[in-house]
Parts: sequence; C-alpha cells; structure tokens
Amino acid sequence: MERRLAAILCADIAGYSRMMGADEAGTHASFKAHRSAIYPFILNHGGRIVKNTGDGFLLEFPSIIGAIEAAVAMQTLMAERNDHLPADRAMHFRMGVHMGDVMADEDEVFGDDVNIAVRLETVAAPGGIAVSDKARTESGRRLAVTLVDAGPHRFKNIAEPINVWTWAPEGSEVQEEKTPQDGPHLPGQYRTAIVGVLPFDNLSGGGDEYFSDGLTEDLIHALSLQSFYRVLSRNSTFAYKGKNVSTRLIAREIDATYLIQGSVRRAGNKIRVTAELIAPEKGEQLWTGRYDRDMGDLFAMQDEITANLSAAIAQEIYRAEASAPARSPNSELTAWDRFLKGLSHYYHQTKTDFEAAIALFKEAIDLDPALSIARAYLATIQIQGSQFGWIPSTRELWASSVSLAESSVRLDPRSSFAFALLAYLHAMQGHYEAAMDAIKRAIELNPYDMGARGVLGICHMVVGDHRKAIELFSMAVQRDNSDPRYQWGALNAFSHYLLGQYDASLSWSRETLYLNPNHLQGLAVRTAALAQLGRADEAKQAAEALLDNHPGFTVERHLRNFHWKNPADIAHYRDGLLKAGIPFGKLALVASTTKLAGT
Repeated sequence: MERRLAAILCADIAGYSRMMGADEAGTHASFKAHRSAIYPFILNHGGRIVKNTGDGFLLEFPSIIGAIEAAVAMQTLMAERNDHLPADRAMHFRMGVHMGDVMADEDEVFGDDVNIAVRLETVAAPGGIAVSDKARTESGRRLAVTLVDAGPHRFKNIAEPINVWTWAPEGSEVQEEKTPQDGPHLPGQYRTAIVGVLPFDNLSGGGDEYFSDGLTEDLIHALSLQSFYRVLSRNSTFAYKGKNVSTRLIAREIDATYLIQGSVRRAGNKIRVTAELIAPEKGEQLWTGRYDRDMGDLFAMQDEITANLSAAIAQEIYRAEASAPARSPNSELTAWDRFLKGLSHYYHQTKTDFEAAIALFKEAIDLDPALSIARAYLATIQIQGSQFGWIPSTRELWASSVSLAESSVRLDPRSSFAFALLAYLHAMQGHYEAAMDAIKRAIELNPYDMGARGVLGICHMVVGDHRKAIELFSMAVQRDNSDPRYQWGALNAFSHYLLGQYDASLSWSRETLYLNPNHLQGLAVRTAALAQLGRADEAKQAAEALLDNHPGFTVERHLRNFHWKNPADIAHYRDGLLKAGIPFGKLALVASTTKLAGT
C-alpha cells in the first residue's frame, strides 16, 4: 500500500435529500449536469476523482494550491449557474479541503487526513469552502482569494480541534434566503403589457415532467429581466397546469396581455420544444418557434433553449406593443404612447421613419424626463442614423448620444440595454476599459440579453480581437437576428474584412444591404473587400454606388468615426477604400482616379 502527501477535497450538496424527495429524476439529472460542467476545473488543476457519492464526490490533488483554486473555480461557476434557477432548484455544494499523508490502494485513498477533509465539508456554508489551518498555511500567500478565519472546530473522531478558514462567493451567505426579484423595471404606468407563461405541456410521459416545468420556470425568469413589460409569477400561471381552459379565459382571469404556451416531446435521445406567443383577446398567434436538440447535457440544453426563446419572444412583444393602439384613457397621448408610436416608426427602418421616431422620442422625453427607455432608444437611433448616412456624424451628435445613454443608466440602473448601449458608445469612441466595464455589467444584469453578448463582440472588435468578435456576433445573429437595434451584418463584415476573409465580408455586407440598400457602412466595407480581392470592375461599381448614395463621401471624413485600437486595422481598411478609387479627401476629388487607385 502506497503512502503519499496529497490534498483532498470533499464535496456534497446541501439539502440533497429534500430535493430528491421533491423531484428524484430531475434532481439526479441536474446533479449530473452540474458535475459535468465543473469536471474541467478538476482536470485543469491536476486533480482526479477518487470517488463519486450519491450527492457529492471525493477528489485528490498533488498540490494544495491546485485543490483550493479548483474549489474556488467550481463554486464560482456553481454560483453563476444557480443564479439563473428558481431557489428550490438551485444546488449548493459544500466543500472541505485538507492536506496530509494518505494511504493509496487501488485508486482509493484512506487515512485520518481524508477523514478531516470529509468533516470540514460539513461546516462549509452552502456554496462555500472550508479549509484547514494546515492547508491554508501551506498555501501561504500564493492564493488569489482571501480566506476568513472561522476559529477552532471540534470534529467527531478527530482528537485535536482544527482551526478552520472559509471562503464563499459574494452574496452566497444569503443564497438560501434569496427571493426572486423583478428585473430592471420602468415605473408601473409604463409597463402596460402583462405577460403570462403557461406551463409547457409534457408530451413524453411523466418522467420528463421536471424538464417541461423547469423550462417554463427558466423562461419566466429570463423574460422578467426585461424592463419593457411585466411577467406574471409562476404561481399565477401554474394554477392552470393540466386544466382545459381557453387561453382567452386564462388571460382575462390573470389580466395578461400576452400568453406564451408550448410543449416538450422526447424521442430517443432528442428533445423537441415548441412555443408560441399569442394575443388571446384577438386570438392572434404573434410568433411560433421550434427547437430540436440532442439530450446531451440537460442543463446546458435547457439554458440554450431558454436563451433562444427569451430573445425571440422579447423582440416580438416589443413589436406587438409598438403597433398596438394607444391605451391612454383619453385622447391625449402620454409620454409612453409617444414612445411606442416612435418605436413603431423605428421598426420600419427608413429615413423618413427614423426622422419621425426621433421627433416622437424627443416628445416623450419632454413629457417625462425620467423615461429611461426613450432616452436609450433616442441615442441608439441617432447613432444608427449617422451610420446609415441619414444624419451627419458630428461631435455634437455623439456627445448628445453619450449623455442620453448615461442618463438612461442613472434612471434605470438595472437595464441591461442601457448599459449595453453605453458600452457600445464607449467602444466606438475608443474608451476601451469603460466599454468593457459597462458591457460586463449589462451581461450580469441579464445573461439572456443576446444584444449585450453582441456588444461584447464589438468591444473585442475595436481592440483587434476579431475571431472572438465573430464568435459573439454569430451567437447574437443565431438567437436575436430580428432586433433592429443591432447591425450584426455590418459588424461581421468588418471583422471578417480585418481578418482578410474578404469573401465572408462580402456575404455579410450583402446581407446588410439587402435589409437597407443605402447603408453607408455596408456599402463602404463591400467596396473595400472587392478591391482587396482584386475584382477591379466590381469594386469600381461598388465605389460608384457608395458615392451616388452618399455624395461627398471621402476616406478621410469616414475614418474620423473609427477609433479602433490597432492602427494596422485602420490602415487595412483605408487601403481597401483607396484601392477602389474612393477619394481620400476634398482635394483628392480633382486628382486622377488612376493615381488614387495605385496608392
């Protein structure tokens, strides 16, 4: 039997017996999904699984630093995963870490020091870690986290008291007391739409009931993080589970403007989820979607479907509300009615509609200066209008938009959209650190906001990390491609161009121009890509189209609006435009096109 020095980590789940009693199959599936998610952290720190128990595991590490760092990484990830779950479905590991001499026999480890790690786990807070004084002393000051002295503890069958040090993620000490909160919110009089999510039907038999119910609960949570409407609680809609009641009657009883209903069906190792958004009073089906997925990691699959559903449904509610008649009790339009009317124009994406939307958003703000969402949309439309070439891009315009975004954040500090907008404006102006701080806050506020994920891509793009940018843009397109606030086509075109992937850049610019044929940036990056490919005739035609749509366009003026961190990216883009024959500046208009093309 071998003896060796090792670090031992013991973990179990707080309240596991209670959870199994309430939902045996669902609890077991969730535990396996969590365990798979944290498994890479064990291997990354040199650890191995000694034993899996019904509600936990025992791990061995060659280094105490590795053991503690792995424990912190696992608990941090678990805190993030639990944050998206209802309180009764969250799983909180307790972890104990110790080091000492162990006996090893056929992959098992034994001895007093293993027992101490097991005892330490019992005094760790749910979601936290308990570390022995010996392990803490050996790790010294090499840990990146701070351990808190919890004093001496006596344990069963351990002769001497052991001084315990603890760590827990921020807020985890109140994790079990946490109650669901509304997401970012507007004043009640503005959130006129009320959304009810009916329990998804389980079409696969009783064994999958936990999945359909869990998906419904996750969707309620994800939609509640939006500020535009109010989402009814689980208790309001689950009362209708299994009952044959018309959606119109349900809507009237719970006072819902919109209802979401769906179903879950399992066939072999695949799951199909269907969902629809309806306006019950009119009997209209506003949106329908279907998702076919392999079983795989149930937790990851459920999270992905929730993200897809919430992104698609939120946008359709925005559109429906924008086209709905005013709900004011009198003929006088309120600030909210003006905002919605402006939003209806915004969705048409024409120059005339943009002008009408800007005027209406400004009227809404004049009537109610505290209407945060109107400020955010006004800033968005002003910058988009300049990128489309419909509004002159001036310092005053940018300063006004930044001021609007900053005030929107102050007025609604829980709005992911407001923080994402602020991040975008910072990124476009070259304030890279401020942009990253703002977008991280946006994602914290609403992890399901795919627009925020895309803006994170913009933050990567402006500093030159184009592969990461494309990855994030692609995710946003897949899950949120109908939101006019974000121009993913043009952004993808730029990142592919800057990587030298000109064919892909052309594909994305064509997509952009299909939706908006005179999109200034779409026309410009298409022209540059064609020139870089050596397609001279097509590049010349593209340049002519750009100048016809936007007379007075010059490379010099255009590049004033680009604050990319890497000078080589600016030079690369400039080179493509000049190769296509786009004039550099006003004086260049009298120079020969041949000379410019050769520069």
